[in-house]
Amino acid sequence: MLHAIWAGGRLASWAEDGTLPFITHSRAEVRDHPFAVPAAESVVLLLPSSARGPVPSPELGADVTVRNPRLARWRVPIMPYAPEGIDAIPGPSVRYFGIVGDFARDLVRRGRILPWLATDEARWRPVLTGADAARFRELAEAMPPVCRAVEEEGRSSEVLLGALTELVDSTARKAFPERLIGAYRPGRKSALADRWLLALTDANPRLDEVEPVEAFYLSRALNGWFEAAQGLGGPVVVEFRLVEPEADGQWLVEFGLRSADEPDLRATAAEVWAGAEFPGVSDPQELLRAGLRRAVRLYPDLDRALRMRRPDRLAVDTRGAFAFLRHSAPLLEAAGYGVVLPSWVGRTRLGLKMTTRSRPGPPNLGLRELVDFRMDLAVGDQVIDEAELAELARLKVPLVRVRGEWVELDDRQLKAALRAVEDRRVVELTVGDVIREVVLGGAEELPLVEVDADGLLGDLLSGETERRLRPVPTPATLNGVLRPYQERGLAWLGFLSGLGLGGILADDMGLGKTIITLSLMLAEREDGATPPATLLVCPMSLINNWQKEAARFAPSLRVYIHHGGSRHRNAELADAIRAADLVITTYGTALRDLPSLARQGWERVVCDEAQAIKNSATRQAQAVRQIRARTKLALTGTPVENHLSELWSIMEFCNPGLLGPARAFRTRYQDPIESRRDDNAMRGLRRATGPFVLRRLKTDKTIISDLPDKLEMKVWCTLTPEQARLYQAVVADMMGRIESSEGIERRGNVLATMTRLKQVCNHPAHLLKDGSRLDGRSGKLARLEEMAEEILEEGDKALVFTQYAEFGTMLQPYLESKLDRPVLWLHGGLSKRRRDELVERFQRDDEPMIFLLSLKAAGVGLNLTAANHVVHIDRWWNPAVENQATDRAFRIGQTRNVQVRKFICVGTLEERVDEMIERKLALAESVVGGGEDWLADLSADQLRDLFRLSPEAVR
Repeated sequence: MLHAIWAGGRLASWAEDGTLPFITHSRAEVRDHPFAVPAAESVVLLLPSSARGPVPSPELGADVTVRNPRLARWRVPIMPYAPEGIDAIPGPSVRYFGIVGDFARDLVRRGRILPWLATDEARWRPVLTGADAARFRELAEAMPPVCRAVEEEGRSSEVLLGALTELVDSTARKAFPERLIGAYRPGRKSALADRWLLALTDANPRLDEVEPVEAFYLSRALNGWFEAAQGLGGPVVVEFRLVEPEADGQWLVEFGLRSADEPDLRATAAEVWAGAEFPGVSDPQELLRAGLRRAVRLYPDLDRALRMRRPDRLAVDTRGAFAFLRHSAPLLEAAGYGVVLPSWVGRTRLGLKMTTRSRPGPPNLGLRELVDFRMDLAVGDQVIDEAELAELARLKVPLVRVRGEWVELDDRQLKAALRAVEDRRVVELTVGDVIREVVLGGAEELPLVEVDADGLLGDLLSGETERRLRPVPTPATLNGVLRPYQERGLAWLGFLSGLGLGGILADDMGLGKTIITLSLMLAEREDGATPPATLLVCPMSLINNWQKEAARFAPSLRVYIHHGGSRHRNAELADAIRAADLVITTYGTALRDLPSLARQGWERVVCDEAQAIKNSATRQAQAVRQIRARTKLALTGTPVENHLSELWSIMEFCNPGLLGPARAFRTRYQDPIESRRDDNAMRGLRRATGPFVLRRLKTDKTIISDLPDKLEMKVWCTLTPEQARLYQAVVADMMGRIESSEGIERRGNVLATMTRLKQVCNHPAHLLKDGSRLDGRSGKLARLEEMAEEILEEGDKALVFTQYAEFGTMLQPYLESKLDRPVLWLHGGLSKRRRDELVERFQRDDEPMIFLLSLKAAGVGLNLTAANHVVHIDRWWNPAVENQATDRAFRIGQTRNVQVRKFICVGTLEERVDEMIERKLALAESVVGGGEDWLADLSADQLRDLFRLSPEAVR
């Protein structure tokens, strides 16, 4: 077991060690460690010991109990540590410093470092403020005690700072391989500052013949620079508060102190100068004065206040207040200062208000119906007239007060407002044009801030249609009872259908999208009405599910399955469609039979699992868009899986042209949201798509209260040494191929690398495909065995998903023999009859068992509520696909809490991709409530970082 400590910038290594929770240590003679390896250098360590010698490290698994251990002094060798050159398992201390190394590299990458003069050496050191300071404290608290076992070392924070400084320095030198100045190369007689600057990137940081006077002045300047950057991370911060003017028209920037941990604990500068004390601060006046001096570089106007002996505020005019608001305040906040702005900042702004009024006559709404339309200028919820706008233009100031509200107004907004006034008049527009105006959301400089519409259009544009509409009662011909939220969903679908508009029913899996859709068809046929047939397009695996659900819940509907070699064609097809209420087909059949299907007159086209048309350029997406119908409906629990372009594609199917061209959608919404999380773009997209997307979550207790909780957990696994060696070998081999390839070949190599690394994380035999034994060679498999035993002992059932059928084939007999319980195995190579038998057995039998499933074959269309545990042993790296698989157990009919565990190998690409998954998931949910292709376009450096094996990966 190889361990390490930090000793003067070197790693000290030894064979055995222990922790240091001991009270005293011996000052006896230093003895050589009995298990030391030969080395030229050594260091004295304080190690827990017994009378016989050092206590073995707990990680070695030695069964040694020492009743009264003491700290003794042992001479331990120092040796270079190169992971590829030593066949050893890293101990906690080595893994710990690996994490510290990652932290150092991140600091260098973000520029959180500064140069300094350390006696006679040019060095780099970290700047730790804000989140970095918090991270440093966490690392210090987590330090294994053995890391500070060197006699002359002190507390954890001191040891960590020394190690971090050394690592930052070495990393910075590699990051800056070129000289920082391109002029002459200074010699020994040159100024110290010039030689110091050169040594910052030189392999040798030492400076010869340093004059004490020169060193003093250079060190003082560098230390002042460091203190100015470092001094803002304490428990008390200097605060700036912008106060809007009263009658005299003067804006004020007031100063003070505020507790970083308790924001309500603050003191004004006037109180500080008057002698008020501040908790945790020995000299509040000096803290305030020093903080204000440092802030001048970020807020130059502050220099005027500092000319006063006791500055407590700065009076500024309107332009000065605007400059503070737009420029200085963000810089101060980013640097760690406290900033308090008026409540209206970011809330009240000049924008457009849209007003529409229905035409006289019976209530009716369609995309071609005409309504009266008017666009006005507004501040908040108040409309302003031409005279007020003219006065704003005359003042030409960036902050103006309009009807008691302060508003930021720059030149671009003013020009856009003047243009809007010129165009302002009551006109007639179609409902479709009005909706497109809402989608456009005004201009970037003059956004749409309010929509005032009456009648049915008002209900639609409110975005609260589902809540405002009265629930439609369960149709009399439905063989079942709808839940309240399902009745509201039925009312929403009926409302859109009555307007001739399409929509996306994006309820969570298991909430009953199927029964709501069937209820819509039954409601349309009440009172003897016979509308044209509905065409339902779905994946082949769901045909039987729809057929059975229709027979169970809506037996009065006439269903025709258009699939297979014996399906009707030409005149026979037309007759079959006329005689049916619901025609079910697959995406592949719809593409092949497009001419015949497009000739029919459909009431509605429904796309189930509509993520199948998320790519608008695919042939099947283009095919279903060409099938004409009065309305279109998309059913999907995941309207956004990876990119917002998928939402555009599905909306283009439901309501063609409503979101505009794909390029305009990308410019206005997709790029701002995906690249910089633009809040205005998010709000605009929700306003544009909200009327046409109904999204309910199972976890929302206001939707459904009789479904238990879903408890999601991440299970962190480590690699065995064999797995680690294979992992590094794959990375070394494949990175060369990736860097020497381009285009499609490069993408293929990237995806192949990910596949191989995921196979390594599963099991060496999965990668090698050599039929070798499984036992004892995989951290994941060991954890799965332990977990499966616990689940079965509790009398429960579990679903275990893997994306690799070959791995499942290896696991099934192994687990069955180990657990001595049935382990069922469902994959794509089984017949439908065999699949049904396995599902029936799992659902019916009371015996605890494991159901091993291939993710592709069983990710949708199955009801497996007998399980209350779900395990994802390897990740598909697509949140939507994983959630669909989980929903085989977490759906209506489940009566117990469902525990979902996702296996992740720590320190590998699985951990780093998991972090990326969380960001992707947040993107999808921020707007509307496959596979790893999205990773293939990463740069070589990003891939190298993604694939790297961290020290903590190996147990």
